[in-house]
Amino acid sequence: MKPVRVRFAPSPTGPLHIGGVRTALFNYLFAKHHQGAFVLRIEDTDQSRYVPGAEAYIIEAMNWLGLPFDEGPEQGGDYGPYRQSERKDLYRQYADRLIEDGNAYYAFDTPEALSQERSAYESRKETFIYNWHNRERLDNSLSLSAEEVSSRLASGTPYVIRFKTPTAQPLEFADMIRGNISIDPKTLDDKVLFKSDGMPTYHLANIVDDHLMDISHVIRGEEWLPSLALHMQLYDAFGWEAPEFAHLPLIMKPTGKGKLSKRDGEAGGFPVFPLQWKAADGGVLSGYRESGYLPEAVVNLLAFLGWNPGTEQELFSLKELCVAFDLSKVNKAGAKFDPEKAKWYQHQYFQQQDTAKLANQFKTLLSEKGIEAPANTAKIVELVKERASFVDDLWTQSDFFFIAPTAYDEKAAKKAFKEETPDILKEVRQVISTIAQFEAASCSDAVKGWITSQEMGFGKVMMPLRVVLVGGMRGPDVFDIMATLGKDETLNRIDAALSRI
Repeated sequence: MKPVRVRFAPSPTGPLHIGGVRTALFNYLFAKHHQGAFVLRIEDTDQSRYVPGAEAYIIEAMNWLGLPFDEGPEQGGDYGPYRQSERKDLYRQYADRLIEDGNAYYAFDTPEALSQERSAYESRKETFIYNWHNRERLDNSLSLSAEEVSSRLASGTPYVIRFKTPTAQPLEFADMIRGNISIDPKTLDDKVLFKSDGMPTYHLANIVDDHLMDISHVIRGEEWLPSLALHMQLYDAFGWEAPEFAHLPLIMKPTGKGKLSKRDGEAGGFPVFPLQWKAADGGVLSGYRESGYLPEAVVNLLAFLGWNPGTEQELFSLKELCVAFDLSKVNKAGAKFDPEKAKWYQHQYFQQQDTAKLANQFKTLLSEKGIEAPANTAKIVELVKERASFVDDLWTQSDFFFIAPTAYDEKAAKKAFKEETPDILKEVRQVISTIAQFEAASCSDAVKGWITSQEMGFGKVMMPLRVVLVGGMRGPDVFDIMATLGKDETLNRIDAALSRI
Protein backbone atom coordinates (compact mmCIF):
# COMPACT_ATOMS: atom_id res chain seq x y z
CA MET A 1 0.00 0.00 0.00
CA LYS A 2 1.34 3.44 -0.95
CA PRO A 3 2.03 5.88 1.90
CA VAL A 4 -1.21 7.29 3.33
CA ARG A 5 -1.75 10.94 2.54
CA VAL A 6 -5.14 12.53 3.16
CA ARG A 7 -6.29 16.10 2.83
CA PHE A 8 -8.90 18.34 4.36
CA ALA A 9 -9.84 20.82 1.66
CA PRO A 10 -12.34 23.43 2.88
CA SER A 11 -13.39 26.57 1.07
CA PRO A 12 -12.82 29.79 3.07
CA THR A 13 -16.40 31.03 2.70
CA GLY A 14 -17.30 31.48 6.38
CA PRO A 15 -17.19 29.59 9.67
CA LEU A 16 -16.43 25.88 9.62
CA HIS A 17 -19.56 23.82 10.30
CA ILE A 18 -19.14 20.84 12.65
CA GLY A 19 -19.89 18.61 9.67
CA GLY A 20 -16.66 19.91 8.15
CA VAL A 21 -14.89 19.45 11.47
CA ARG A 22 -16.06 15.83 11.57
CA THR A 23 -14.65 15.33 8.05
CA ALA A 24 -11.33 16.80 9.16
CA LEU A 25 -11.32 14.60 12.26
CA PHE A 26 -11.94 11.39 10.31
CA ASN A 27 -9.15 12.32 7.89
CA TYR A 28 -6.83 13.00 10.83
CA LEU A 29 -7.70 9.72 12.56
CA PHE A 30 -7.23 7.72 9.37
CA ALA A 31 -3.87 9.36 8.68
CA LYS A 32 -2.55 8.81 12.20
CA HIS A 33 -3.87 5.24 12.32
CA HIS A 34 -1.72 4.49 9.25
CA GLN A 35 1.24 6.74 10.24
CA GLY A 36 0.37 8.96 7.29
CA ALA A 37 0.20 12.68 6.53
CA PHE A 38 -2.73 15.02 7.23
CA VAL A 39 -2.77 17.89 4.73
CA LEU A 40 -4.70 21.18 4.70
CA ARG A 41 -5.49 22.60 1.27
CA ILE A 42 -7.49 25.80 0.99
CA GLU A 43 -9.82 25.58 -2.01
CA ASP A 44 -10.32 29.24 -2.84
CA THR A 45 -10.72 29.17 -6.60
CA ASP A 46 -14.09 30.92 -6.27
CA GLN A 47 -12.85 34.31 -5.14
CA SER A 48 -16.37 35.77 -5.26
CA ARG A 49 -17.26 33.68 -2.20
CA TYR A 50 -14.02 34.28 -0.29
CA VAL A 51 -14.58 35.58 3.25
CA PRO A 52 -11.69 37.33 5.03
CA GLY A 53 -10.74 35.55 8.24
CA ALA A 54 -12.24 32.20 7.24
CA GLU A 55 -8.89 30.52 6.57
CA ALA A 56 -7.47 31.67 9.90
CA TYR A 57 -10.67 30.43 11.57
CA ILE A 58 -10.22 26.95 10.08
CA ILE A 59 -6.63 26.70 11.30
CA GLU A 60 -7.46 28.05 14.76
CA ALA A 61 -10.35 25.59 15.10
CA MET A 62 -8.16 22.62 14.20
CA ASN A 63 -5.43 23.71 16.60
CA TRP A 64 -7.97 24.19 19.43
CA LEU A 65 -9.25 20.66 18.83
CA GLY A 66 -5.72 19.26 18.89
CA LEU A 67 -5.77 18.22 15.21
CA PRO A 68 -2.71 19.95 13.73
CA PHE A 69 -1.89 19.62 10.05
CA ASP A 70 1.34 18.05 8.86
CA GLU A 71 1.32 20.22 5.73
CA GLY A 72 -0.57 23.37 4.82
CA PRO A 73 -0.37 27.11 4.14
CA GLU A 74 1.24 27.78 7.54
CA GLN A 75 3.32 24.62 7.92
CA GLY A 76 4.51 24.46 4.33
CA GLY A 77 5.59 21.12 2.86
CA ASP A 78 6.97 19.46 -0.24
CA TYR A 79 3.69 19.68 -2.20
CA GLY A 80 2.84 23.39 -1.92
CA PRO A 81 1.53 25.92 -2.48
CA TYR A 82 -1.45 24.81 -0.37
CA ARG A 83 -3.89 27.51 -1.50
CA GLN A 84 -5.52 26.87 -4.85
CA SER A 85 -5.46 30.57 -5.69
CA GLU A 86 -1.65 30.30 -5.61
CA ARG A 87 -1.74 27.26 -7.92
CA LYS A 88 -4.01 28.66 -10.64
CA ASP A 89 -1.26 28.69 -13.27
CA LEU A 90 -1.08 24.91 -12.98
CA TYR A 91 -4.64 24.18 -13.96
CA ARG A 92 -4.78 25.66 -17.45
CA GLN A 93 -2.19 23.22 -18.78
CA TYR A 94 -4.27 20.28 -17.58
CA ALA A 95 -7.44 21.69 -19.12
CA ASP A 96 -5.56 22.13 -22.41
CA ARG A 97 -4.30 18.57 -22.15
CA LEU A 98 -7.87 17.27 -21.89
CA ILE A 99 -8.84 19.24 -25.00
CA GLU A 100 -5.80 17.97 -26.95
CA ASP A 101 -6.69 14.38 -26.03
CA GLY A 102 -10.34 14.86 -27.05
CA ASN A 103 -11.63 14.59 -23.50
CA ALA A 104 -12.85 18.19 -23.22
CA TYR A 105 -14.05 20.97 -25.51
CA TYR A 106 -14.57 24.72 -25.72
CA ALA A 107 -18.16 25.85 -25.15
CA PHE A 108 -19.14 29.34 -26.31
CA ASP A 109 -22.81 29.20 -25.28
CA THR A 110 -23.94 32.47 -23.74
CA PRO A 111 -25.96 32.53 -20.51
CA GLU A 112 -28.92 33.79 -22.54
CA ALA A 113 -28.69 30.92 -25.02
CA LEU A 114 -28.51 28.34 -22.24
CA SER A 115 -31.48 29.97 -20.54
CA GLN A 116 -33.50 29.64 -23.75
CA GLU A 117 -32.51 25.97 -23.99
CA ARG A 118 -33.70 25.34 -20.42
CA SER A 119 -36.97 27.09 -21.11
CA ALA A 120 -37.54 25.02 -24.24
CA TYR A 121 -36.95 21.80 -22.29
CA GLU A 122 -39.22 22.95 -19.46
CA SER A 123 -41.99 23.68 -21.93
CA ARG A 124 -41.81 20.01 -22.86
CA LYS A 125 -41.67 19.07 -19.16
CA GLU A 126 -38.12 17.85 -19.58
CA THR A 127 -34.88 18.71 -17.79
CA PHE A 128 -32.09 20.33 -19.74
CA ILE A 129 -28.79 18.48 -19.44
CA TYR A 130 -25.75 19.58 -21.44
CA ASN A 131 -24.27 16.24 -22.50
CA TRP A 132 -23.95 13.61 -25.23
CA HIS A 133 -27.49 13.93 -26.55
CA ASN A 134 -27.32 17.63 -27.47
CA ARG A 135 -23.70 18.83 -27.27
CA GLU A 136 -23.06 18.49 -30.97
CA ARG A 137 -25.85 20.92 -31.84
CA LEU A 138 -24.94 23.53 -29.20
CA ASP A 139 -22.41 26.35 -29.57
CA ASN A 140 -19.11 24.59 -28.91
CA SER A 141 -15.96 23.26 -30.56
CA LEU A 142 -17.65 19.93 -31.25
CA SER A 143 -20.26 21.54 -33.51
CA LEU A 144 -18.10 24.30 -35.01
CA SER A 145 -15.36 24.05 -37.61
CA ALA A 146 -11.76 24.22 -36.49
CA GLU A 147 -11.43 27.55 -38.30
CA GLU A 148 -14.41 29.04 -36.49
CA VAL A 149 -13.12 27.84 -33.12
CA SER A 150 -9.68 29.36 -33.80
CA SER A 151 -11.28 32.60 -34.89
CA ARG A 152 -13.40 32.88 -31.75
CA LEU A 153 -10.49 32.08 -29.48
CA ALA A 154 -8.33 34.66 -31.24
CA SER A 155 -11.01 37.33 -30.98
CA GLY A 156 -11.47 36.75 -27.24
CA THR A 157 -14.98 35.35 -27.39
CA PRO A 158 -15.88 34.20 -23.86
CA TYR A 159 -15.90 30.45 -23.36
CA VAL A 160 -15.74 27.71 -20.78
CA ILE A 161 -14.10 24.32 -21.06
CA ARG A 162 -16.43 21.37 -20.55
CA PHE A 163 -15.58 17.73 -19.93
CA LYS A 164 -16.67 15.39 -22.70
CA THR A 165 -18.35 12.71 -20.63
CA PRO A 166 -17.64 9.23 -22.06
CA THR A 167 -20.78 7.16 -22.57
CA ALA A 168 -19.38 3.89 -23.93
CA GLN A 169 -19.85 1.72 -20.85
CA PRO A 170 -21.40 1.76 -17.39
CA LEU A 171 -19.25 3.19 -14.60
CA GLU A 172 -18.28 0.78 -11.86
CA PHE A 173 -16.26 1.85 -8.86
CA ALA A 174 -15.91 1.19 -5.15
CA ASP A 175 -16.39 3.37 -2.10
CA MET A 176 -14.71 2.33 1.15
CA ILE A 177 -17.92 3.00 3.08
CA ARG A 178 -20.69 2.41 0.55
CA GLY A 179 -19.27 -0.52 -1.35
CA ASN A 180 -19.67 -0.98 -5.11
CA ILE A 181 -21.40 1.78 -7.06
CA SER A 182 -22.70 1.62 -10.63
CA ILE A 183 -23.75 4.66 -12.69
CA ASP A 184 -25.08 5.01 -16.22
CA PRO A 185 -22.77 7.64 -17.81
CA LYS A 186 -25.54 8.79 -20.15
CA THR A 187 -27.25 10.42 -17.16
CA LEU A 188 -24.25 12.68 -16.48
CA ASP A 189 -23.82 16.23 -17.75
CA ASP A 190 -20.68 17.66 -19.30
CA LYS A 191 -19.40 19.64 -16.31
CA VAL A 192 -17.56 22.91 -16.71
CA LEU A 193 -13.89 22.40 -15.80
CA PHE A 194 -12.55 25.84 -16.62
CA LYS A 195 -14.54 29.06 -16.25
CA SER A 196 -14.63 32.13 -18.45
CA ASP A 197 -12.82 34.12 -15.75
CA GLY A 198 -9.70 31.98 -16.23
CA MET A 199 -10.15 29.98 -13.05
CA PRO A 200 -10.73 26.23 -12.79
CA THR A 201 -13.86 24.84 -11.22
CA TYR A 202 -13.67 22.73 -8.10
CA HIS A 203 -13.76 19.54 -10.15
CA LEU A 204 -10.63 20.14 -12.19
CA ALA A 205 -8.58 21.81 -9.45
CA ASN A 206 -9.53 19.12 -6.96
CA ILE A 207 -8.42 16.25 -9.18
CA VAL A 208 -5.21 17.92 -10.33
CA ASP A 209 -4.21 18.86 -6.79
CA ASP A 210 -5.01 15.46 -5.31
CA HIS A 211 -2.85 13.87 -7.99
CA LEU A 212 0.07 16.28 -7.65
CA MET A 213 -0.04 16.06 -3.85
CA ASP A 214 0.01 12.24 -3.95
CA ILE A 215 -3.27 11.99 -2.02
CA SER A 216 -3.89 8.30 -1.37
CA HIS A 217 -7.40 8.48 0.12
CA VAL A 218 -10.15 11.05 -0.34
CA ILE A 219 -12.41 11.06 2.73
CA ARG A 220 -15.18 13.61 2.28
CA GLY A 221 -18.84 14.26 2.95
CA GLU A 222 -21.73 12.45 1.32
CA GLU A 223 -22.70 15.62 -0.53
CA TRP A 224 -19.76 14.97 -2.89
CA LEU A 225 -20.96 11.49 -3.84
CA PRO A 226 -22.73 12.76 -7.02
CA SER A 227 -19.35 14.12 -8.18
CA LEU A 228 -17.57 10.80 -7.80
CA ALA A 229 -18.38 9.61 -11.33
CA LEU A 230 -16.94 12.75 -12.91
CA HIS A 231 -13.85 12.61 -10.73
CA MET A 232 -13.19 8.97 -11.56
CA GLN A 233 -13.66 9.74 -15.27
CA LEU A 234 -11.17 12.59 -14.99
CA TYR A 235 -8.58 10.31 -13.44
CA ASP A 236 -9.14 7.91 -16.29
CA ALA A 237 -8.91 10.68 -18.90
CA PHE A 238 -5.55 11.79 -17.49
CA GLY A 239 -4.32 8.22 -17.20
CA TRP A 240 -3.71 8.64 -13.48
CA GLU A 241 -4.26 6.16 -10.68
CA ALA A 242 -7.22 7.33 -8.63
CA PRO A 243 -7.09 7.51 -4.84
CA GLU A 244 -9.47 5.42 -2.80
CA PHE A 245 -12.69 7.22 -1.94
CA ALA A 246 -14.84 7.21 1.20
CA HIS A 247 -17.98 9.32 1.51
CA LEU A 248 -19.06 10.07 5.08
CA PRO A 249 -22.73 10.13 6.14
CA LEU A 250 -24.44 13.43 6.76
CA ILE A 251 -24.89 14.87 10.23
CA MET A 252 -28.63 15.12 10.66
CA LYS A 253 -30.89 17.42 12.66
CA PRO A 254 -31.78 16.29 16.21
CA THR A 255 -35.11 15.14 14.77
CA GLY A 256 -33.26 12.96 12.28
CA LYS A 257 -34.96 14.69 9.36
CA GLY A 258 -32.70 16.78 7.17
CA LYS A 259 -29.11 17.98 7.36
CA LEU A 260 -28.02 19.85 10.49
CA SER A 261 -27.88 23.60 9.85
CA LYS A 262 -26.94 26.72 11.78
CA ARG A 263 -30.66 27.48 12.12
CA ASP A 264 -31.10 24.23 14.04
CA GLY A 265 -28.43 25.38 16.45
CA GLU A 266 -29.99 28.81 16.82
CA ALA A 267 -33.44 27.30 17.42
CA GLY A 268 -32.18 24.60 19.79
CA GLY A 269 -29.72 26.75 21.71
CA PHE A 270 -26.61 24.71 20.85
CA PRO A 271 -23.54 25.51 18.70
CA VAL A 272 -22.95 24.03 15.26
CA PHE A 273 -19.53 25.67 14.87
CA PRO A 274 -16.29 24.89 16.74
CA LEU A 275 -15.48 28.54 17.46
CA GLN A 276 -17.55 31.69 17.69
CA TRP A 277 -17.90 33.55 14.39
CA LYS A 278 -18.53 37.26 14.07
CA ALA A 279 -20.13 38.00 10.72
CA ALA A 280 -19.61 41.16 8.69
CA ASP A 281 -23.20 42.23 9.40
CA GLY A 282 -22.52 42.19 13.14
CA GLY A 283 -24.22 38.87 13.79
CA VAL A 284 -22.52 36.39 16.11
CA LEU A 285 -22.71 32.62 15.73
CA SER A 286 -21.94 30.66 18.88
CA GLY A 287 -19.04 28.23 19.07
CA TYR A 288 -18.27 25.23 21.23
CA ARG A 289 -15.12 26.84 22.64
CA GLU A 290 -16.86 30.01 23.74
CA SER A 291 -19.78 27.99 25.13
CA GLY A 292 -17.34 26.37 27.53
CA TYR A 293 -16.94 22.98 25.90
CA LEU A 294 -13.64 21.15 26.20
CA PRO A 295 -11.96 20.22 22.90
CA GLU A 296 -11.65 16.60 24.05
CA ALA A 297 -15.43 16.42 24.50
CA VAL A 298 -16.11 17.86 21.04
CA VAL A 299 -13.66 15.43 19.40
CA ASN A 300 -15.19 12.44 21.18
CA LEU A 301 -18.70 13.61 20.27
CA LEU A 302 -17.87 14.05 16.58
CA ALA A 303 -16.01 10.74 16.38
CA PHE A 304 -19.22 8.93 17.28
CA LEU A 305 -21.30 10.76 14.68
CA GLY A 306 -21.30 8.06 12.04
CA TRP A 307 -18.60 5.81 13.50
CA ASN A 308 -18.75 3.16 16.19
CA PRO A 309 -15.87 1.00 17.46
CA GLY A 310 -18.16 -1.98 17.90
CA THR A 311 -17.64 -2.07 21.67
CA GLU A 312 -19.37 -0.56 24.70
CA GLN A 313 -16.62 2.00 25.19
CA GLU A 314 -17.79 5.58 24.63
CA LEU A 315 -14.96 7.67 26.07
CA PHE A 316 -11.86 7.76 23.88
CA SER A 317 -8.82 9.96 24.13
CA LEU A 318 -7.54 11.27 20.82
CA LYS A 319 -4.70 8.77 20.99
CA GLU A 320 -7.16 5.92 21.57
CA LEU A 321 -9.29 7.11 18.65
CA CYS A 322 -6.25 7.06 16.36
CA VAL A 323 -5.62 3.43 17.31
CA ALA A 324 -9.26 2.29 17.07
CA PHE A 325 -10.43 4.21 14.01
CA ASP A 326 -11.44 2.08 11.05
CA LEU A 327 -13.34 3.35 8.00
CA SER A 328 -15.08 -0.01 7.68
CA LYS A 329 -16.95 0.85 10.89
CA VAL A 330 -18.35 4.11 9.53
CA ASN A 331 -22.09 3.88 8.90
CA LYS A 332 -23.76 4.65 5.59
CA ALA A 333 -26.85 6.18 7.21
CA GLY A 334 -26.95 9.76 8.42
CA ALA A 335 -25.88 10.41 12.01
CA LYS A 336 -28.47 12.21 14.16
CA PHE A 337 -26.99 15.02 16.22
CA ASP A 338 -27.97 14.92 19.89
CA PRO A 339 -27.30 18.15 21.88
CA GLU A 340 -27.84 16.26 25.15
CA LYS A 341 -25.13 13.77 24.20
CA ALA A 342 -22.81 16.70 23.62
CA LYS A 343 -23.47 17.83 27.20
CA TRP A 344 -22.93 14.27 28.44
CA TYR A 345 -19.49 14.11 26.83
CA GLN A 346 -18.69 17.53 28.24
CA HIS A 347 -19.64 16.40 31.74
CA GLN A 348 -17.46 13.31 31.49
CA TYR A 349 -14.39 15.26 30.43
CA PHE A 350 -15.10 18.09 32.85
CA GLN A 351 -14.90 15.61 35.71
CA GLN A 352 -11.44 14.58 34.52
CA GLN A 353 -10.13 18.15 34.70
CA ASP A 354 -7.52 18.98 37.31
CA THR A 355 -9.17 20.76 40.24
CA ALA A 356 -6.39 23.33 40.51
CA LYS A 357 -6.78 24.21 36.83
CA LEU A 358 -10.55 24.59 37.23
CA ALA A 359 -10.03 26.67 40.35
CA ASN A 360 -7.90 29.14 38.37
CA GLN A 361 -10.60 29.39 35.71
CA PHE A 362 -13.23 29.82 38.41
CA LYS A 363 -11.21 32.60 40.04
CA THR A 364 -11.35 34.47 36.74
CA LEU A 365 -15.13 34.07 36.71
CA LEU A 366 -15.36 35.29 40.32
CA SER A 367 -13.24 38.31 39.45
CA GLU A 368 -15.62 39.16 36.60
CA LYS A 369 -18.44 39.12 39.17
CA GLY A 370 -16.51 41.45 41.45
CA ILE A 371 -15.83 38.73 44.03
CA GLU A 372 -12.40 38.22 45.53
CA ALA A 373 -11.56 34.53 45.37
CA PRO A 374 -11.02 33.06 48.85
CA ALA A 375 -8.02 30.92 49.76
CA ASN A 376 -10.20 27.81 49.75
CA THR A 377 -11.49 28.27 46.18
CA ALA A 378 -10.04 24.90 45.12
CA LYS A 379 -11.89 23.25 48.02
CA ILE A 380 -15.17 24.79 46.90
CA VAL A 381 -14.56 23.60 43.34
CA GLU A 382 -13.87 20.10 44.61
CA LEU A 383 -17.15 20.08 46.56
CA VAL A 384 -19.38 21.09 43.63
CA LYS A 385 -17.42 19.78 40.64
CA GLU A 386 -19.37 16.53 40.25
CA ARG A 387 -22.59 18.50 39.66
CA ALA A 388 -20.97 20.74 37.05
CA SER A 389 -20.25 20.38 33.35
CA PHE A 390 -18.96 23.88 32.63
CA VAL A 391 -17.01 26.50 34.57
CA ASP A 392 -20.17 28.61 34.72
CA ASP A 393 -21.88 25.70 36.49
CA LEU A 394 -19.35 25.98 39.30
CA TRP A 395 -20.88 29.36 40.12
CA THR A 396 -24.43 28.08 39.85
CA GLN A 397 -23.58 25.25 42.22
CA SER A 398 -21.54 27.31 44.69
CA ASP A 399 -22.89 30.87 44.72
CA PHE A 400 -24.11 30.49 48.31
CA PHE A 401 -20.50 30.13 49.49
CA PHE A 402 -19.88 33.71 48.39
CA ILE A 403 -23.25 35.38 48.89
CA ALA A 404 -25.34 34.66 52.00
CA PRO A 405 -29.01 33.98 51.24
CA THR A 406 -31.35 36.90 51.88
CA ALA A 407 -34.45 34.84 51.13
CA TYR A 408 -35.29 31.16 51.04
CA ASP A 409 -36.72 28.99 48.30
CA GLU A 410 -40.45 28.99 48.99
CA LYS A 411 -41.00 25.30 48.38
CA ALA A 412 -37.95 24.30 50.44
CA ALA A 413 -38.86 26.62 53.30
CA LYS A 414 -42.40 25.28 53.46
CA LYS A 415 -41.06 21.75 53.75
CA ALA A 416 -38.22 22.50 56.19
CA PHE A 417 -39.57 25.23 58.51
CA LYS A 418 -42.07 24.06 61.12
CA GLU A 419 -43.41 25.65 64.28
CA GLU A 420 -40.61 24.16 66.39
CA THR A 421 -37.81 24.99 63.90
CA PRO A 422 -36.68 28.30 65.53
CA ASP A 423 -36.19 26.57 68.91
CA ILE A 424 -34.33 23.71 67.27
CA LEU A 425 -32.05 26.10 65.37
CA LYS A 426 -31.25 27.98 68.60
CA GLU A 427 -30.11 24.77 70.24
CA VAL A 428 -28.17 23.65 67.18
CA ARG A 429 -26.50 27.06 67.13
CA GLN A 430 -25.35 26.52 70.66
CA VAL A 431 -23.91 23.10 69.77
CA ILE A 432 -22.09 24.54 66.77
CA SER A 433 -20.64 27.43 68.78
CA THR A 434 -18.84 24.95 71.05
CA ILE A 435 -17.02 23.10 68.28
CA ALA A 436 -13.33 23.87 68.72
CA GLN A 437 -11.81 22.40 65.55
CA PHE A 438 -14.30 23.46 62.90
CA GLU A 439 -13.95 20.72 60.27
CA ALA A 440 -16.56 18.67 58.45
CA ALA A 441 -15.97 15.55 60.56
CA SER A 442 -16.08 17.33 63.89
CA CYS A 443 -19.19 19.30 62.86
CA SER A 444 -20.88 16.05 61.84
CA ASP A 445 -20.00 14.33 65.10
CA ALA A 446 -21.23 17.23 67.21
CA VAL A 447 -24.53 17.91 65.43
CA LYS A 448 -25.45 14.28 64.80
CA GLY A 449 -24.51 13.41 68.35
CA TRP A 450 -26.83 16.10 69.68
CA ILE A 451 -29.69 14.97 67.41
CA THR A 452 -29.29 11.40 68.60
CA SER A 453 -29.21 12.50 72.25
CA GLN A 454 -32.47 14.38 71.72
CA GLU A 455 -34.06 11.34 70.07
CA MET A 456 -35.08 13.65 67.27
CA GLY A 457 -35.60 12.88 63.60
CA PHE A 458 -32.61 13.98 61.51
CA GLY A 459 -34.89 15.70 58.96
CA LYS A 460 -36.14 18.17 61.58
CA VAL A 461 -32.60 19.50 61.94
CA MET A 462 -30.75 18.83 58.73
CA MET A 463 -33.33 20.21 56.30
CA PRO A 464 -33.76 23.62 57.99
CA LEU A 465 -30.01 23.83 58.61
CA ARG A 466 -29.32 23.35 54.89
CA VAL A 467 -31.96 25.90 53.91
CA VAL A 468 -30.63 28.62 56.23
CA LEU A 469 -27.05 28.04 55.04
CA VAL A 470 -27.76 27.71 51.32
CA GLY A 471 -31.15 29.28 50.68
CA GLY A 472 -32.69 26.07 49.35
CA MET A 473 -32.44 22.30 49.24
CA ARG A 474 -29.25 22.08 47.20
CA GLY A 475 -25.50 21.90 47.53
CA PRO A 476 -23.01 19.30 48.81
CA ASP A 477 -22.96 17.72 52.28
CA VAL A 478 -24.17 20.17 54.96
CA PHE A 479 -21.11 19.63 57.13
CA ASP A 480 -18.78 20.27 54.19
CA ILE A 481 -20.69 23.51 53.63
CA MET A 482 -20.31 24.49 57.31
CA ALA A 483 -16.58 23.73 57.35
CA THR A 484 -16.06 25.70 54.14
CA LEU A 485 -18.06 28.70 55.38
CA GLY A 486 -16.32 28.65 58.74
CA LYS A 487 -17.81 28.88 62.21
CA ASP A 488 -18.49 32.64 62.22
CA GLU A 489 -20.32 32.68 58.89
CA THR A 490 -22.27 29.53 59.77
CA LEU A 491 -23.48 31.13 63.02
CA ASN A 492 -24.24 34.41 61.25
CA ARG A 493 -26.49 32.65 58.74
CA ILE A 494 -28.33 30.82 61.49
CA ASP A 495 -28.83 34.15 63.31
CA ALA A 496 -30.11 35.74 60.12
CA ALA A 497 -32.59 32.91 59.70
CA LEU A 498 -33.81 33.22 63.30
CA SER A 499 -34.57 36.87 62.67
CA ARG A 500 -36.67 35.99 59.58
CA ILE A 501 -38.66 32.87 60.48
